[in-house]
Amino acid sequence: MRPMNRTVFFLAALSASVAHLAAQSECDGERYRYTSAYNNVSVSEGNIYGSNIDALGTDTALDFDFYEAVDNGETNRPLIIIAHGGFFLAGSNDGMDVVPMCEDFARMGYAVASISYRLGIANLLDLENELIRAVWRGVHDGRAAVRYFRKSVEEDGNPWGIDPDRIYMGGVSAGGFLAVHHAYVDDDAEVPANIDQSQPGMGGGLEGQSGNPGYSSQVAGIFNVSGALKDADWIQPGDEPLVSVHGTADGTVPYGTGSVSLLGFNVTEVDGSATLHERAEEIGLTHCFVTIDGAGHVPHVTNADAYDVTLSTVAGALSSWICADYPDQCGEYDYTSDIREQLAQAVRMYPNPAQDGRVTLVHSAADGAWQAHVRDGQGRLVTTHTDFGPQATLDLSGLPSGLYFVEVAEWGWRNPLIVR
Repeated sequence: MRPMNRTVFFLAALSASVAHLAAQSECDGERYRYTSAYNNVSVSEGNIYGSNIDALGTDTALDFDFYEAVDNGETNRPLIIIAHGGFFLAGSNDGMDVVPMCEDFARMGYAVASISYRLGIANLLDLENELIRAVWRGVHDGRAAVRYFRKSVEEDGNPWGIDPDRIYMGGVSAGGFLAVHHAYVDDDAEVPANIDQSQPGMGGGLEGQSGNPGYSSQVAGIFNVSGALKDADWIQPGDEPLVSVHGTADGTVPYGTGSVSLLGFNVTEVDGSATLHERAEEIGLTHCFVTIDGAGHVPHVTNADAYDVTLSTVAGALSSWICADYPDQCGEYDYTSDIREQLAQAVRMYPNPAQDGRVTLVHSAADGAWQAHVRDGQGRLVTTHTDFGPQATLDLSGLPSGLYFVEVAEWGWRNPLIVR
């Protein structure tokens, strides 16, 4: 083979092998579950996804901040859309109830959009009805956000690098209300009777008029932190899976069935997380519910232990839904674990590319005989090395330059190697 052809062959084999590895590596044991998957996070702020009339009659622009890992070059990432808290009166998409989670989800490999939605209550003397209307506006805005991302894939060349079939909606407190109503208010009969759709900003049926018509607002799953649903019976078999975290001593949004409270006043009765998951269990819906005993409202904002429980519970459930090969995870775990480092401690191969045709294999727990099979880029066996113990050096000096794969069946291990 002439040198130029060998180079072309090597590059083609390398490209094909890397593409194959990338396709196989998405659920690599670390991504979507551990913050060690990626290091640095970037934020793009103030991206407009829609607009609508708010409670005071003002045309309001709706935007999102987009979080992603700087070194994450994937183009079809699962997308998490997260909505902040604030009782539909206050709060923002750059608040501390959501920003740390956005950053950590991005480090895990997700694309994350922290959305704004319409806030405000027009009549404090009619607080119960005003809260219901505020939730309705928020649901319409969240659905427009989902449609925006699907539209961006179809019409704009997928600038955010997301998978439109893996969009997840979640939120904190009021944002949790938004998320669960987004998923489970899916029938016209479930629209509250006191919603006057003829009023500005309230029309458009289930989908609303906040932007991006013609695209689906369906999501693949829901997470809820200290939120509630007006009626748990709205959850039906076949609906979206649900993961929730809620403190048992929440004095704002009830842990079970009870009244939402604002400044000590009971506003309206809702079904909190415990009741939602009783319903989910009853109908066989995929779900995960974690209680923080004795905790009040949104404890993850001020308590580091509660934050760890909240983030790991949500990430564990989402990653279980996304990656079929991952063990199911519902509850707290150490989401900071560096799986790659743990694997490297078990099996290491260095240097890569090989130097002077030699490469060393180390397995800290190797016991008994083992064989290293070296295959070329097309999978053909080119040499085998037999050894004992935790370390051995392979002599590959007789091999032409190119991409190879080294595999040790006894260790359940396989890795690419470049020989120069």
